[in-house]
Amino acid sequence: MAMEHTQKNGYTPDTTLELAERLTHSARRLRLGSTAQLAPLGLTNAQARVLRIVAAAGQPLKMADIAARLEVVPRSVTTMVDGVETAGFIVRSTDPDDRRSVLVSLTARGHALLERLERARRVTAEEIFGGLTAAERAELARLLATLCRSGHCSCSGAPRHGAPHTETHSGTPHRGPRHTGTAHSRSHEDEG
Repeated sequence: MAMEHTQKNGYTPDTTLELAERLTHSARRLRLGSTAQLAPLGLTNAQARVLRIVAAAGQPLKMADIAARLEVVPRSVTTMVDGVETAGFIVRSTDPDDRRSVLVSLTARGHALLERLERARRVTAEEIFGGLTAAERAELARLLATLCRSGHCSCSGAPRHGAPHTETHSGTPHRGPRHTGTAHSRSHEDEG
């Protein structure tokens, strides 16, 4: 019965695997383009993502909020933020409402870097999606948004909808899976 349903919709297991492969390949091309732009600056894709998350918030963010949006534990964010702060792209300050919390905000240099990185991302994206018509791009965007909604992704950098709410070692709320190994931290270093 399931086989009939799958074939009726035009998708077979082979088609699903092909879609997964093509999506993975396209995402890898985007990540490699971003990595090439970041390498001379000594930054990782994850650190660039921290910059984008802070910029999108439009206000200083707590480290725990950044961790939730990245879906990592707060101590992983500390390492990412250390490098970005050392480079002068962000600054940390004490939260005036909660002296135990640290706020992260972009510096003028961080804003300038983000503008440069966004231009580079557009160039890379244009190389990948340039062969699509405007209608095809709109359809792809719609389909990917559907995948994000149904998979509870954090496409916008916001915490995943419906992600489990847990406590971290420090007692601060954390959304998403709890990862304690260093392999998880390294894998997020490569995300873009």
